[in-house]
Amino acid sequence: MNHISSDIIIIGGGAAGLLAGIAAATYGAEVTIIEKMRVPGKKMLITGKGRCNITNAGELQDIIKNIPGNGRFLNSALRQFSNDDIVCLLECNGLETKVERGNRVFPVSDKAKDVVDTLVKIYTDYGGKLLTDCKVTEIVVKDGVATGVKTTNGFFAADKIILAAGGASYPGTGSDGGGAKLAAKVGHTIVPLKPSLVPLVSDYAYIDDLQGLSLRNVRATLYGDGKKLTDDFGEMLFTHFGVSGPIILSLSNMAAEALHKGMEVELAIDLKPALSEEKLDARIQRDFATYSRKQLVNGMKDLLPQRLIPVVCDMAYLDEEKFINQISREERKRLVDTLKRFVVPITGTRPIAEAIVTAGGVSVKEINPKTMESKLIKGLYFAGEVMDVDGYTGGFNLQAAFSSGYAAGVAASS
Repeated sequence: MNHISSDIIIIGGGAAGLLAGIAAATYGAEVTIIEKMRVPGKKMLITGKGRCNITNAGELQDIIKNIPGNGRFLNSALRQFSNDDIVCLLECNGLETKVERGNRVFPVSDKAKDVVDTLVKIYTDYGGKLLTDCKVTEIVVKDGVATGVKTTNGFFAADKIILAAGGASYPGTGSDGGGAKLAAKVGHTIVPLKPSLVPLVSDYAYIDDLQGLSLRNVRATLYGDGKKLTDDFGEMLFTHFGVSGPIILSLSNMAAEALHKGMEVELAIDLKPALSEEKLDARIQRDFATYSRKQLVNGMKDLLPQRLIPVVCDMAYLDEEKFINQISREERKRLVDTLKRFVVPITGTRPIAEAIVTAGGVSVKEINPKTMESKLIKGLYFAGEVMDVDGYTGGFNLQAAFSSGYAAGVAASS
């Protein structure tokens, strides 16, 4: 059995673990990252559709606002290592970045692998050690102090341990909930893990007809037992099981919570959010004047994607084969109402394994927000998604991982 010792051992070589390693190694600590997969940063490789949405270029307050799961807990960490700092770190080491729609920051190369490779190179250039294909099975604690880790390769002694083992989404990348189990074993409270950014399931009768249809510039409002919970504007997609896409993912945490409470959950989609009901009615009347001699299904092609027309007609109780010049004012009003409130019932979320981010994890009440050190065990620190912190899509979750990793690395090395 191996008996190796380091000043600091980091469990997990993802975004949080690599930044913790870079910060600690920069401060002169002897650091070993233990990663159970064969390569580090595996989950980063699939973010941003393989392009890696590194961070978001918004203001600090915007970033906190977009981390609804305990974003304020990260206030101090985000100030220590900001979105500008991660961009500067990468650019100073030869990786150019660019800002896209929604302030999303990507590598110019559009390759997530370049981001991971750059971070690994910075870490190893500072003398950091990386041990892959090695699983931590236990954090060893003596008299309330972390002293090392048991692994599949033997015991590793350390003065400080940083747990950065990720959440429970995309288990194929290594984030399979194991980090939370390690923390629970040493007495930490775990807020139950649930999917956060995850597609939603619907038993809606028209799902099969709409599968694969993408909608842009729509507003989706989430209701629980008839009460508005939240809304978002942007792009969404109908799938074989329900709905997905950026705005659906950002509403999904609240949807999961409402479903868990047994609420009846509905999604109301405003297909024409830029137009008031009066303006939409005027627009429809103009279209109807142009296509007055056509059937309804052929007279709405300027208004909606072709596949959506029969579904909208059905939901508005309109005969799609009726000629437009026979449509009554009352029927037109039903059409406007349906376009402004296209309702899709939500019956569940996809499994946690399909979630982009996990909500839940180690309770932040038991973590010092300045240093990321455990309030229960001396010398044990936390970073990234293993904590009960989760944000929307747009680079916010990676920034949370980078900032908390950096804060933990600095504190552990001082």
